[in-house]
Amino acid sequence: MEIVIDHNNKTMPICSSIKFLGLTVDCTLSWRHHIDLVTKQLSTICYLIRNIKQYLSVFMLRMIYHSLFHSIMPYGIIFWGNSSHSSIIFKMQKRVIRTMMGCGYRESCRKLFVELKILSLATQYIFSLLLFVVNINYFIPSSLYRDSNTRHRNDLHLPQATTLAMYQKGVYYSGINVFNGLPRTLKDISSKTGKFKIALRNFLQTRSFYSLDEFFDKQLYILVSIPLSYIFISI
Repeated sequence: MEIVIDHNNKTMPICSSIKFLGLTVDCTLSWRHHIDLVTKQLSTICYLIRNIKQYLSVFMLRMIYHSLFHSIMPYGIIFWGNSSHSSIIFKMQKRVIRTMMGCGYRESCRKLFVELKILSLATQYIFSLLLFVVNINYFIPSSLYRDSNTRHRNDLHLPQATTLAMYQKGVYYSGINVFNGLPRTLKDISSKTGKFKIALRNFLQTRSFYSLDEFFDKQLYILVSIPLSYIFISI
């Protein structure tokens, strides 16, 4: 059923997408239009890096990556980073990483992300989402609903999920899930924003998650207390 909106005897035109604060929002919230536009921008940067690679060191290429590629990719990622269409940008990110390191197109990028200390798309999404969670006083601690002396005292309250996949992939629901999936030592310092940001980045830089499923997989990392001396490794 099509919705028709009239104003002053004129029918308002219906558009499939609209640009708002640099984000292209489509009517289905799939973020495909926005990702397509970002892909075009990043494609130009990939071409540039591929052509200057032979003249510069890896250190200089990493600087160019951060000033050009990384300055575009993370914008609004907390909204579109969980979209199925984001895999297009991730493939492009792996392509530019392989170019910088002079690797073949079949070589795994996991160790390259760690070596360069560059966050993969999924890891950047986790990082940006968690910074949003700890900086916005909007989330309810689970201690209001359970005994505060439990080991989950610093978890956030997860509301009852609806059957809508769109809601479960949204910033609010995903943010709580990801925060509660962190090691306890990180959650314990979440109230100290600066300290938490440094520790979180160091934690994520030693792991190269390719998806949220990997982040939540208990076999990839153990959700137990990690010594702070290990987390606070200088960048």
